[in-house]
Amino acid sequence: MDNACHMKPTLLVLAAGMGSRYGGLKQLDVFGPNGETMLDYAAYDAIRAGFGKVVYVVRKNFAEEIRAKVISRFEGRIQVELVNQELDVLPAGFSVPAGREKPWGTGHAIWVAREAIREPFAIVNADDFYGPSSYQAIADYLRGHEGEAGRYAAVGFILRNTLSRYGSCSRGICQLDDQGRMMHVVEHTRIEAQGRGALSYNGSGNPHPLTGDEITSMNMWGFDPSIFEHLDRQLREFLGRLEDPLKQECYIPFVVDRLIQEGRAVVQVLPSHEEWFGVTYSQDKQSAVEALRLRIEAGQYPRRLWS
Repeated sequence: MDNACHMKPTLLVLAAGMGSRYGGLKQLDVFGPNGETMLDYAAYDAIRAGFGKVVYVVRKNFAEEIRAKVISRFEGRIQVELVNQELDVLPAGFSVPAGREKPWGTGHAIWVAREAIREPFAIVNADDFYGPSSYQAIADYLRGHEGEAGRYAAVGFILRNTLSRYGSCSRGICQLDDQGRMMHVVEHTRIEAQGRGALSYNGSGNPHPLTGDEITSMNMWGFDPSIFEHLDRQLREFLGRLEDPLKQECYIPFVVDRLIQEGRAVVQVLPSHEEWFGVTYSQDKQSAVEALRLRIEAGQYPRRLWS
C-alpha cells in the first residue's frame, strides 16, 4: 500500500488523573519556558510524527479548563476530541459499588474512548514525557501494520531511566523473545529506585530485587481498533468478579498480557533510547523543567512551542 493511502494514526492521551500524590492537576501545570504543559509537548511531538488526531480522556469537572488553557493553543493544527472518564461510565448492567471513589484504571480509560477512535492509535499518559523518537517509532509502526488486527506495539524504556527519586512508581515489566516481541508483561504496582537497580514490593510488602536493566512499557502502546472488543470483554469480566470493590483497577498491561497468553495478540516492543521522565510527585517538577530546558538548548524544541 502506498504511504499516501494510509490513515493517519490517532493519539489517545490519558488525562483524567486527579494528581493525588502530586498535589494538584498535573495536566495544567507549567513545565516549559512559555507556559507549556506536558500536554503541549505531547501534541507537538504527535504532530511532528504524523498523527492526525488527538483524543483526550478527561474528567467532566476540568474538561473545559483543559480545553481553554491548553488545547486552544494548538487546536487549529491537529484534530482534537475530548471524552469523559467518570466512575459511572460502565458497560450496561454494571453500577458503581457503594463507597467507590478511585478511578477504574487505564483499561477503563481506553475503553471510554471506543466511540471516538476508528483508526490505529497510540496511547500515552498525560503527565509523562516520552521524547520525539518514541512518537515517531510508534507512528511508523501503526502506519506499517494498518489493518492487521491484533498486531500491537509498545515502546520499551529501560527501567532505571523511569523511576522517581521521591517515591514508589507503578511499572509494567516486559519479558521479550529473541525477535523483540512481548512474551509477558507484569504490572509491578510499587517499585522504588535503589542505586542503579530497584526493589519491587508485592502485596505482602516483601521486596523483590530488580537490576534496573528491565524493559518497561510506560503505557506508550500502539493498538488497532480490535483492542476495544477485547477490552469490553475483559472489563465486563473484571467488574463481574471484583475482589476489592473500592480499590481494584483494570490495568492495560493485564489486558494485553492476557491477550498474548490467549494467542489473540502479537506485541512488538519498540526500544526507545529516549530519557523518559514524568511527574508522579511534586518534587519531580524541577527535574522535568530542567530536562526540557536542556532539550530546548539542544534544539529539539523551540523556546515558544506554538509561535
